[in-house]
Amino acid sequence: MIRQQLAVEGFDWTYWRSDEQDVRELGSVRAACIYFQMYLINKFEHEILLLKEQGCVWGPVHSSVGQEAVAAAAVAALSRRDRITGSHRAHHQFLSKALNYVVPEDWNPLEMDLPEQGEEVLRRTMAEIMGLAPGYCGGRGGSMHLRWAEAGILGTNAIVGGGVPLSTGAAFAEQYRKGDGVMVCFFGDGAANQGVFHEALNLAGLWRLPIVYVIENNRYAVGTAHEQACAVADLSLRACSYNLRAYLVEGTDVAAVYGAASDCVQKTRTGSGPALIEVRCYRHYHHAGDRPGSVYGYRDRREEEEQFRRDPLRTFPEALQSTGVVTAGGLARLEKMAGAAVLQAVQFCTSGGKPRTVRSELWPDPETAAVGVRSSGEELQTLKYKEREDFREFEELKFSDAIAGVAGRWMERDPGVVELGEEVANFNGGAYGATKGLPARFPGQVVNTPISEAGFVGLALGAAMSGLRPIVEIMFPDFALVAADQLFNQIAKARHMYGGATDLPLVARTRIASGCGYGGQHSMDPVGLFALFSGWRIAAPSDAFDYIGMFNTAMYCRDPVLFLEHHSLYSRTCTVPLGDLDYCIPFGKARVVFSGGDCTVLCYSSLTQRLIALRDDLASRGVSVELIDLRTVDLPAMDFDTIGASVKKTGAVAVLEEAASGQGIGGRLAAEITSRFFDELDAPPLCVASLDVPNSVSRVLESAALLSDRTILTALTDLARRR
Repeated sequence: MIRQQLAVEGFDWTYWRSDEQDVRELGSVRAACIYFQMYLINKFEHEILLLKEQGCVWGPVHSSVGQEAVAAAAVAALSRRDRITGSHRAHHQFLSKALNYVVPEDWNPLEMDLPEQGEEVLRRTMAEIMGLAPGYCGGRGGSMHLRWAEAGILGTNAIVGGGVPLSTGAAFAEQYRKGDGVMVCFFGDGAANQGVFHEALNLAGLWRLPIVYVIENNRYAVGTAHEQACAVADLSLRACSYNLRAYLVEGTDVAAVYGAASDCVQKTRTGSGPALIEVRCYRHYHHAGDRPGSVYGYRDRREEEEQFRRDPLRTFPEALQSTGVVTAGGLARLEKMAGAAVLQAVQFCTSGGKPRTVRSELWPDPETAAVGVRSSGEELQTLKYKEREDFREFEELKFSDAIAGVAGRWMERDPGVVELGEEVANFNGGAYGATKGLPARFPGQVVNTPISEAGFVGLALGAAMSGLRPIVEIMFPDFALVAADQLFNQIAKARHMYGGATDLPLVARTRIASGCGYGGQHSMDPVGLFALFSGWRIAAPSDAFDYIGMFNTAMYCRDPVLFLEHHSLYSRTCTVPLGDLDYCIPFGKARVVFSGGDCTVLCYSSLTQRLIALRDDLASRGVSVELIDLRTVDLPAMDFDTIGASVKKTGAVAVLEEAASGQGIGGRLAAEITSRFFDELDAPPLCVASLDVPNSVSRVLESAALLSDRTILTALTDLARRR
């Protein structure tokens, strides 16, 4: 193998090129396996494109025609225990990894037929791309969201670059558990321009994670050429910034791709840290579909013809024959077997005739469309829930100490619990004391991250999908917008998108700092934002008792849970059970704080404490309210039984929130209450919130914008009197 050290001082960056001896050293069996997969993938992709043309595939098809060798050769360098992720263009990677998982290690395609398990891979992959029930994700993922965890395929991703931090999290989990598997993350050249690419590579380089990033540089985005989108010619140069080894190889040089991947993976497996491989290849067709890019004018036919002549499906079999590694008869056998396997997959998914049609009995049941957005809840069914009346002995505990105390209890019991975030391991308790004492007690489980929200939130997702139980702190809710793709496109959708069976045991915590003078970019209340995505459960405890119980339930839960922690509660001393950090409080169960007859008041978090303090003022006005602390504030888990019983008694309801009116849940909740309990209402539901403006740094302006006690008293008095 010819290895050329590229000229950047102190940077391990090599260009790999093969010769005839390297082709011979592949050996006939390995070379045959690689070529079989290349040819099979090519046939598979062309059948998918034809099915798309015949109306059997719904949605886009991003084929890997021209890039088959990258997957077949690179995945051949992996072991069964290694895992991969891919991008929106990942049929080839999925098929290579899945086939290598199911066929025996001693399988020789020159002498043996493809096992039934291999044919099943093709059937189920085609079914998934066509949106059919036998697919790996039940048809929900389709072409761009392919996942088969048992085979080591963590998931492919439709967001460009979206899977890069997820993969980094899987590598973090592997290192944390002291495993010897390697994570391999495939993506295209466009992803290398995304911010999360840089954030993830920085984390990998910082922590020396066992991950290999593979850039399939096919030279074009949709129609924008690489040189028009990137400031450097060689994307592998970017590894220099993050202390990664780098490899550069031509995708047409199959033996070199295999050699570079083998060297890279082996070094990463044995402790040399993360690496990046740039494979320069060529996409035969336009971004999606079966027409060449020249039809759309962003490249010319001459360029395409030149690249097609170098296509590895032409050059690799020629090299195998000329070196005597595989005979012409052997190649013909491989092609025939691959073609037959693809044809049987087509026949499984479609009815005969021209054009072909989808077998109607394979469609998913429409009744299951909403199933699997979140866990069935079976993991919570054995929990023994408790409320205040179930305890006899109590003690006083500060709210922030309760946060740290219950997290520490979980770290004691489960070494797979790890807390990630900015400054969480500093100051012996983070910036706000919410991890007080934990860094010293659990130094490996409380991990400081760079200021890199998208990177470490995505890393937490990958860790959760790999069996850890991450707690991730988002220092201020506004920073959730920096990590929006990972929080909402990834975490919130992953379970449903991948077929409803992907557990995401992740807890996110964030401190609401309204009323602190932090201004418009550190003071938002994100409840309405997270409530838009039904994959998230949202907990908003109003005291330490509820925080402990709900946090325990969240840690047992297999869904992602957001905890809203209002800054005004951190220093509040609360009554909690004596010496008990293990009890649970159910999600979706509101608490009637006190009873009344004039109107029902719904609130959560710090507003519950404010309403308790205003009870006497309301009474002095002759107003008797029934106060309900919602506790869980995601709409699917809303306790409408408790709300409905109260509305039936009072005839009027107000939703009180400190969130800006446009960022809360009041409007949606009021609409649902009106729909459910219209006949019980004497007046329309009232929504009372802060002004719909960003908070100001000015004490006077911030106070004017935030919901005041005076506004609350006036609004509830008017509602009680039906004015």
